[in-house]
Amino acid sequence: MSSGGGIVPSRKPAGWGNSSACQKRRTLKAVGLKGTCGRAIVVASAVLGALPAGFAQSAGLTVTIAARTIQPGELVVLSVSAPSTTQSLRVRVFDRPIAAFKAEEGVWRALVGIDLEQRPGHYVALIDANGPSGPLHLETDLDVRPRTFPTRKLQVPPGFVNPPADALARIQKDTAFLRDVYGHSSSDRLWSEPFVRPVPGEANSRFGTRSVFNGVPRSPHAGTDFLSPAGTPIKAPNAGRIVAARDLYFLGETVIIDHGLGMFSVLGHLSRIDVEEGMTVAPGTQLGLVGATGRVTGAHLHWALSVAGARVDPLSALELLAK
Repeated sequence: MSSGGGIVPSRKPAGWGNSSACQKRRTLKAVGLKGTCGRAIVVASAVLGALPAGFAQSAGLTVTIAARTIQPGELVVLSVSAPSTTQSLRVRVFDRPIAAFKAEEGVWRALVGIDLEQRPGHYVALIDANGPSGPLHLETDLDVRPRTFPTRKLQVPPGFVNPPADALARIQKDTAFLRDVYGHSSSDRLWSEPFVRPVPGEANSRFGTRSVFNGVPRSPHAGTDFLSPAGTPIKAPNAGRIVAARDLYFLGETVIIDHGLGMFSVLGHLSRIDVEEGMTVAPGTQLGLVGATGRVTGAHLHWALSVAGARVDPLSALELLAK
């Protein structure tokens, strides 16, 4: 385990320790994942040398793990090599099922979200498959390192900190609606292309920041904000089905995309929505325009990503699942 919280091979391939970020990206391509130059993505796998301590390999199954770091709020990609005759593969970690999909012949993939409030510690990912000669089982360690999130203090209209009585019914209705949305993700993977940035600008608000509104602590910031000018077109980060295109009390004008297999993108505070619920969109489809609706201090785009119920930094998806 590295000091930065990532998993590294116990025996590094020749040149790994001195390689550049681009050289590491070539290594990622060799195992079917892609990263961006300038940001190392940690990879652990039998294909990189000896299995790290705590990793397992069973007859017919081999696992590769890729992540920016193994900490709360991060996306982790499990790639499992399995017999070509494997019909299904199941993953369970953090005491919840994780949907797996066939990425290519002999390779299955599962996207594991480490929720931003997941307790650090030692966890085990359970992998089960139906092989040609019967059930196959593999267990692999996932050691979540501690992470400290910053705190931000914001001033917003008082009604967004202590909502008036006449707003409570609406908030409860929004909560029930969102619970229903997140409980009915498509059983199919609706995306196949790389994830794309929804707006051109860089992120200006860190994921997981602990928010204090008008001096009152509130829930952590479960998304990433982009300081884009009002009216900036917002693109769909990836393909999927529009499951929400409506005004919500805290998020304002909001679009939610179901990418399938329990993955959702939430894009909030829009000034205009250009899609309708039930529509299918492709990566880059215009969803609407940046605005300042809901609980905000100014125009920006809020992008949140939920993976099997875990709140993760969408920037990790851009790094792990980008071009």
